[in-house]
Amino acid sequence: MTVGLKAYGAYIPRLRLSRKAIAEANAWFNPAVMGLAKGERAICNWDEDSLTMAVEAARDCLTSARLDKGSTSSVTGVTFASTTLPFDDRQNAGIVAVALNLDESIVTMDFAGSQRAGTSGVLNSLRNAANGDSLFVTADKRRTQTSGPQELQFGDAAAAFTVGSDDLIAEYLGGSQLSIDFVDHYRGSDSKYDYNWEERWIRDEGYFKIAPRAIRAAMEDTGIDIDSVDHFIMPTLIRGVPQKIADAAGIASETVRDNLQAQVGHAGTAHPLLMLVDCLQDANPGQTIVVIGWGQGCDVLVFRTTEALLSLSPRQGVKGYLARRKEETNYNRYLSFNNLLDQDRGIRAELDAPTALSALYRNRDMVLGFVGGKCRICGTVQYPKTRACVSPNCGAFNSQDPHPFAEIPATVQSWTADNLTYSPDPPTHFGMVVFDEGGRLMADMTDVSPGEVEVGMPVKMVFRRRGVDDKRGFIKYFWKATPDHTAGENP
Repeated sequence: MTVGLKAYGAYIPRLRLSRKAIAEANAWFNPAVMGLAKGERAICNWDEDSLTMAVEAARDCLTSARLDKGSTSSVTGVTFASTTLPFDDRQNAGIVAVALNLDESIVTMDFAGSQRAGTSGVLNSLRNAANGDSLFVTADKRRTQTSGPQELQFGDAAAAFTVGSDDLIAEYLGGSQLSIDFVDHYRGSDSKYDYNWEERWIRDEGYFKIAPRAIRAAMEDTGIDIDSVDHFIMPTLIRGVPQKIADAAGIASETVRDNLQAQVGHAGTAHPLLMLVDCLQDANPGQTIVVIGWGQGCDVLVFRTTEALLSLSPRQGVKGYLARRKEETNYNRYLSFNNLLDQDRGIRAELDAPTALSALYRNRDMVLGFVGGKCRICGTVQYPKTRACVSPNCGAFNSQDPHPFAEIPATVQSWTADNLTYSPDPPTHFGMVVFDEGGRLMADMTDVSPGEVEVGMPVKMVFRRRGVDDKRGFIKYFWKATPDHTAGENP
């Protein structure tokens, strides 16, 4: 049976921190970082993390799939790969599934433990594609110590794919896996940051000796000619390594893909698959793509694009989210968003608001899935869903069917910017949001600056952190409104 990729999606946060701002703040202590002070890196807003990015990448993938197929009922599983999962002992893939309103009968699974978890997770999904279509998502938001090179090199991002056996945009031809405990970096269970080993050792003993072996094995497995490779994807922070690996394997140097370092930074587990999304947005049918995943060994995946790639409905992908950017030059804001500063947040931040887990469970579709109701008697749409229809001309009881709101366009009816309410990024923007199909909500707004919000502005809903219960280590998620810069575009 032929298996492969059916659709793709990506997510890159709007904020891009200037590397020059990072270097200038730390050059007094570590002048060497000035050598990395070019370009920018993607950084999460204060209310974003690996899970919220995964949801948005999956929506980019599945929303377009809904346009293509009209439904996501064929999805039988969700796999979420990351080394920065928000919960150590709560299934993160399960939260993704609820946020996407997928059926409770699907199989959910977290993949972690290595930067290779992304490519290994895709391989696992491909091997199980005979059991039905599945969704694979990967994201990373890695914390770094200040003044070190990783602070400039890393970036936050996510990628997503639907995997199956029909209507494929890229067929999986085969590949190889090597499991070798070569430790280029690690993070212990009690550590906040990665510990990195010496670069030359990683390059000479790691990449140069392990990756060519894995590529040769993949070529033998697929039986394709090395000269037929059109795109070579190998993310690494060490300059020149992908080109030398390609040369060693006999792959043409012009096939080596840009690693997105200048615009995004290295997104950890997600990065090889983020590059694959970027590649698919450029590729033509009939092209061969080789993807390398690295981390305590090496994965090699070989795909060949199909004619279906041309008919895939448009999506944001890497290129769309690269265009949706806002430069951030305030280094202290970045430190604050990542809890790298011990701030005096004031009395208004001293709010102990534990989450009633029983109430969250009973209302999980409403809170995490953003599901309201639609009256089957009069057609009135409302959020939240209640026993009685809110229409004054109806008022029917128990007449509402579940009605998802996340994908419905909306506009701002009224708004305010509040400097009294505590926010990690003041002022707090919120207002009344009216949905095109009916229904309205007093919603928090995110990814906006003073002066950017106005009445009548198109907005879309995004899955974000609502708050963090630091005392109990619980993260609260909900939906917020953000400017919809694609409103009016033809999908």
